[in-house]
Amino acid sequence: MKNFSLISLPICGVFALMVAAVGPAFAENAATDSTSHGFVICSSQTYALCAVASCFVMDAVAYCKCDVESGDSISLPFAFDNGENVCSVNAAGAENGYMVSTFSLPDSVVAPDGNQALYTCPASSSTGAYAQCDGGLCFTSTEGKSFPGFDGPLTDSEIICSCPITVANPATARIGYQIAGPYPCQKSFFKNCKSAKANTQTGSQIYVGAPTGTAHLLARLLNGSVPKVNRCSQ
Repeated sequence: MKNFSLISLPICGVFALMVAAVGPAFAENAATDSTSHGFVICSSQTYALCAVASCFVMDAVAYCKCDVESGDSISLPFAFDNGENVCSVNAAGAENGYMVSTFSLPDSVVAPDGNQALYTCPASSSTGAYAQCDGGLCFTSTEGKSFPGFDGPLTDSEIICSCPITVANPATARIGYQIAGPYPCQKSFFKNCKSAKANTQTGSQIYVGAPTGTAHLLARLLNGSVPKVNRCSQ
């Protein structure tokens, strides 16, 4: 495992806004690894990629259909005990029936061939709910199986991850958030930025999201550069 440092002012500025947007839990976990400003890279592991996932809500928990990937990924450390963190937990999961959701940039949002885009939900008007899957636990028993809320069984390269839900509040939000949707851009998809469509009620379908700019930041830290990404704005 190796660490990255945030050295440029623009990235540090985005990081500060992310802390403000997602609250004390983000800041607490970020403080566990000051040398990397809160992010660690899990090298050469099998992991769950939820960045473009859709989720089924049951009892205020999001169960998200994520992709199983192998390679390098990045996450908050979620450190605990004596040196344990997200990377060591994920490594141990390989022989114990689970894996962890971490981040890499999905090919599906990369231009010009990607068929998905990042939709930006504005801070000033968005009231919708979205799942935050960084560090979410996923169970390999769900691969290739049926799961409530999804049509048909999962493939052998898909897995269900349990993720907490964030509800946007325009009265306090300093930045908006992004979710993945179809590309070319479809204006109707922005209804998922509103609570009337995306909420915490059992049976609701929501999408994995993150504060605006998170995907760009993490992709740059992981890979050193960011390709052109499909984006949709209101």
